[in-house]
Amino acid sequence: MELHKLPSRLKAAYRGSNVGNRVQHFEGWTDRAQAEDIDPTAYNHAETVKEYYNLCSEFMVFGWGESLHFAPLSPQETLEDSKVRHQRLMIEKLELREGMTVVDVGCGIGGPMRRVVREAGVQVVGVNNSEVQLERTKALNKAAGIEDMVDYMACSFMDMGAAADDTFDRAYAIESTCHAPDKAAAFAEIYRVLKPGALFWGQEMCMTDKFDPQDERHQAIKQDLRHGIALNDIATTSEVDRALEKAGFQIIEGKDRGVVDDDLSTPWYQPMQTGKGTRGSDLHRIPLSRKVMYGVSKLAQTLRIIPKDSADVVELLDETAKAYVAGGQNGIFTPLYCFLARKPETT
Repeated sequence: MELHKLPSRLKAAYRGSNVGNRVQHFEGWTDRAQAEDIDPTAYNHAETVKEYYNLCSEFMVFGWGESLHFAPLSPQETLEDSKVRHQRLMIEKLELREGMTVVDVGCGIGGPMRRVVREAGVQVVGVNNSEVQLERTKALNKAAGIEDMVDYMACSFMDMGAAADDTFDRAYAIESTCHAPDKAAAFAEIYRVLKPGALFWGQEMCMTDKFDPQDERHQAIKQDLRHGIALNDIATTSEVDRALEKAGFQIIEGKDRGVVDDDLSTPWYQPMQTGKGTRGSDLHRIPLSRKVMYGVSKLAQTLRIIPKDSADVVELLDETAKAYVAGGQNGIFTPLYCFLARKPETT
């Protein structure tokens, strides 16, 4: 946590814009999306996702760290340690080797990217349509001394036109293609830019087999998750598999790594939940601390330390955290459906 740097980073991210109006506009995205049935040109989900990250990234980094993803947790580890272990599993599964060129699909601010470059010695191209996140990624990569190993494509992963067919040796997408308005089309674009025989690792947010579409409570939780995370829809794990196969991929494995099946595991949502087992390093993430953060943000914006209405973003993220916990506690949602797929040698 770098609380003292947060005000300057928020000012840079918001660039004098009306944050309150932006949050209010974002909050109405699901209503605008429904209008797409009447006029397909009336709504662009990629722009909603872009605005979500432009608004929320700095607070997300403050609360979750540079790697903005979930990981299977262990009682013996901090959240940060678990994320490192999870990234190393991805590196192993992808069989990364020096000299490879890898595409990071929806690179966030580059937390996993920096580990991939340092530990595998590969060249990485980060794809992101959020200018706020890309600027932060470039600064962090320069500070880490890896800027010569990384390139960027400022675009939606739905259209990576700057990359030719059969360009990359490997690909990974960590909690990014869950935002796709058309999952099969997103996977097809990744398929296009991969070389024949290339491996693709993905981590998707999914509804589990316990989700009952006839259960009103389940549907309410799903709606809260969709709204708060800017997900056009939330696929089931089998729907993800079908989309991969439709794009042409051969699925090697698919597993919900968020399942707690022994005493050595911790629920993935634990860091955002008050309860037994909460670590000291997670205290700033629990509900009481998030409430305090909202109050501090209100005061700080009144004193003009941070941009006006920044507290609205804190409130948005708090509601999203509650939805995550509800989805996890009810067993109907996972952010950890991880798959490994391959583009066939011949197509």
